Amino acid sequence: MASQKHLAASFILFFLLNSCVKQCIAAVIPVGVVLDLNSTVGELAESCIFMALSDFYAVNAHYRTRLALFTRDSRGDVVGAACAALDLMKNEEVHAIIGPQRSSQAKFVVDIAEKVKVPILSFSATSPSLSPNRSPFFIRTAQNDSAQVKAIMALIQAYGWQEVIPIYEDTDYGNGLIPYVTDAFHEVDVRVPYRSVISPLSKDIDILEELKKLKEMQTRIFLVHMTASLGSKFFVGVKNAGMMSEGYAWIITEGLSGLFDPLDLEIMDSMQGVLGVRSYVSMSKDLEDFERRRTSNFTSGKPTYKTIPGLNLFGLWAYDTVWALAMAVEKAGIERSSFLKQNNASKCKVDLAALGISEMGPRLLNAILTTRFQGLSGDFHLVKGQLEASAFEIFNIIGKTERIIGYWTPKKGLSRELDDTHHGEVAYSISKDKLKQPIWPGDTTDQPKRLRIGVPIRDGFNQFVKVEWHPHTGKPKISGFSIELFLAVMDLLPFCLGHEFVPYVNENGRTSAGTYDDLLYQLKLKKFDAVVGDVTIVANRSLYVDFTLPYSESGVSMAVLMKNNEKENIWIFLKPLSWDLWLIIVAVSIFTGLVIWVLEHRINPDFSGSPKKTICLIFWFSLSTLIYGHRERVMNSWSRLVLIIWLFVVLILTQSYTASLASMLTVQQLKPAFVDVTEIKRNGYFVGYHKDSFVRGLLVKQLNIDESKLKPYSTPEQYHEALSSGSQNGGVAAIFDEIPYIKIFLAKYGSKYTMAGPVYKTDGFGFAFPIGSPLVSYMSRAILNVTEDKEKMKGIRRKYLAPQKPCEDLGPEIIPSNSPSLGVYSFGGLFIITGVASLSSLLIYVFRCLRLHWPASNNLPSEGSFWLRFVEFVKHFDLEYQCSPPLSTNGSTPNPAMSPEGLGASHRIDDVHNHSRTFNETADNVSVVEDDDDEIFPLGHGDTSVDVSNNLL
Repeated sequence: MASQKHLAASFILFFLLNSCVKQCIAAVIPVGVVLDLNSTVGELAESCIFMALSDFYAVNAHYRTRLALFTRDSRGDVVGAACAALDLMKNEEVHAIIGPQRSSQAKFVVDIAEKVKVPILSFSATSPSLSPNRSPFFIRTAQNDSAQVKAIMALIQAYGWQEVIPIYEDTDYGNGLIPYVTDAFHEVDVRVPYRSVISPLSKDIDILEELKKLKEMQTRIFLVHMTASLGSKFFVGVKNAGMMSEGYAWIITEGLSGLFDPLDLEIMDSMQGVLGVRSYVSMSKDLEDFERRRTSNFTSGKPTYKTIPGLNLFGLWAYDTVWALAMAVEKAGIERSSFLKQNNASKCKVDLAALGISEMGPRLLNAILTTRFQGLSGDFHLVKGQLEASAFEIFNIIGKTERIIGYWTPKKGLSRELDDTHHGEVAYSISKDKLKQPIWPGDTTDQPKRLRIGVPIRDGFNQFVKVEWHPHTGKPKISGFSIELFLAVMDLLPFCLGHEFVPYVNENGRTSAGTYDDLLYQLKLKKFDAVVGDVTIVANRSLYVDFTLPYSESGVSMAVLMKNNEKENIWIFLKPLSWDLWLIIVAVSIFTGLVIWVLEHRINPDFSGSPKKTICLIFWFSLSTLIYGHRERVMNSWSRLVLIIWLFVVLILTQSYTASLASMLTVQQLKPAFVDVTEIKRNGYFVGYHKDSFVRGLLVKQLNIDESKLKPYSTPEQYHEALSSGSQNGGVAAIFDEIPYIKIFLAKYGSKYTMAGPVYKTDGFGFAFPIGSPLVSYMSRAILNVTEDKEKMKGIRRKYLAPQKPCEDLGPEIIPSNSPSLGVYSFGGLFIITGVASLSSLLIYVFRCLRLHWPASNNLPSEGSFWLRFVEFVKHFDLEYQCSPPLSTNGSTPNPAMSPEGLGASHRIDDVHNHSRTFNETADNVSVVEDDDDEIFPLGHGDTSVDVSNNLL
């Protein structure tokens, strides 16, 4: 029995001795650690690093390698970090360095490591300015700061913020992220009106000065990218400046968001309502156990003056860095070896060549890059020399803790819960509905960056903007066509945009603080974020604001008193036709009567008689045809052609005259008192305009109206009183205003007034924003969608712009300045047709008469024979009715002696024969020549027997 006990004791002793021997013969690999031990991150990282070393070899006691850590304090200085690294490489001959802590320090140390082939593993140098691609021996065991940019952009887009001011420290860490942020802002149309750069050496007074400048700006959304040391001081200044209040929004990057547990209560209190973005770390049993053991390590033993740091992401990354390095050393089979020294003749004590080159550095580098395991921070997997980003959590600082309000992943975008078990294709979301309701600065749930929208105050025409004040609370209630349309436009924006309407009033009351130009200039002064109302788009205003597309009709015209006395005019029957048309009608009718007399007087007894009677007959016949009152018959074919065409012209003229006169007598006449501003200026009349509008400048500069002749008015009632009084009785002759206002005025006062004269072009009403505002394009597109929705626009117009009372006699909106009478040009074609027909018939008739009745040459002397023949022809042509009248229906010839005109005809018939006959060479024959004009002229030698016939059409 004793021998068995002795054997068991011997076995235990052998096992213990064997373990001790293995510990003694394990290869010890020196590793440097460079931290800023006086910083929060440095102190936390140091504790996590040594706990990681202890935990790793407790689990992996069988490893043949052991890490020996040599810690150096960089004292927060680049030179200090470089000196610490040189000391570790030269004196300790370390195979790798964990650190340094800051990006600016790592940038310099990496250059040294490149010379000696020593890997640099940094868990906190997250600036994108450091790239493993450019520095192969630099390994970032943390996530690149640029990885969080997409999550930040999704958060900004979710809340519809269009302007953000980045605030960052003036270091490599701060400057490195900003190019990525601004590029991302540009892609989503987010404007950066200003960049605030804070020096790490800034004092409290310097920070307050910068905050004062930011406070005066229009933008209320800020993105803060700083380290913990500067960030804690900065946010205390923010609260003291009164900027951690309602209406502001603050977003912090991972540099600050991972450090809330270490921050003291004063700093936490100054950051109430802040939103933060940081890498997501899932809680595991190992992480819970680590936190429990770390807390017990700090609480055991004697209490110290130092505050126990809370756990944060940088501490977890430091912990995982030690595990990754220990695994890589074991995997690479590295044994302790000295640096290969290079021959160097230089006596400089800081000569880098004297450090030599690490034999195991390249092998260790490759081993680290291929190491992968499940660490406390999650999956430790290096991609292109840095930790791969996976998911981010979005939190809201409330009280002494932070509340997780959502998550962001590259595949899903924003979401309330991070469901790692979900598979399949998921839509990417940037909606704020996917986030929980945050508590904003000022302890409110109202979203910051509520647009301060300035609205005008006016006495009249409040159909567009109406401001009413609550009798008890004194708060304004704002409504109107422009406001309703603006709200409809806001509903169509692809993002939610808070806003509040702020009346443009003076400090002492509820009256307007200035003109529309003054209100718009407040956008340049950053007093308002937008101006909504009946604001006209004009060129000079676009110098300091940007306008959206117009949402109303455009133009400036004048309203004048309307003359309504045409019905009482005793000469109104002359009004349908212009004076020149009246004269043309009279002239053409007389000419037509003259042509018909010429064609008819030789064969038609109705057209024969004395010269006085002939003249009266011509006028009577000409004018009677205008009313179809003529009784005379026409017998000549050409006369009938002329008369038919003329009666057709008369028909068109009478019908047009009747229609025009009927319109004047039955339809309301809208005749303006003035149709052009020239007449008003020539007579020196007064002119009214809309008070506080740009129209005054148009009247003075463009229309050249004397300023002393201008009178401002505000309400439709004032318009009515001024126009009805007239310029000579203290009023005005016309009021110039924009067409929408004139329509409202006419809708109220019906047919008493009208618009007249030309329309002076403007671009209509639009919404105004500061120059360069990204909201202009969104609003313009939404305005197009709203104005093209006929039903929606009809509803808004009916609600605000409907006439106040029925206006049955409201005539056309704009009365043209030209006369409504019919002119010659309208009937020019008809006059040409009748004129050509009359002239042609007359010329043909005269030509035939010349051919048939030209006197024979043997009957006249040779001298002056032409003129004598012409005189004889005229005498013959002017003879009255000589021939037998047309045959009656029974074939008998009426007796010419039965009529007074026939008396004495027998005494003149021989003369007719003598002057119109044609002689034949056969002496005893009587020849009869038939005239083509339906006349039979008897020819012979003293024979009084005449055979007459008349062939009528």
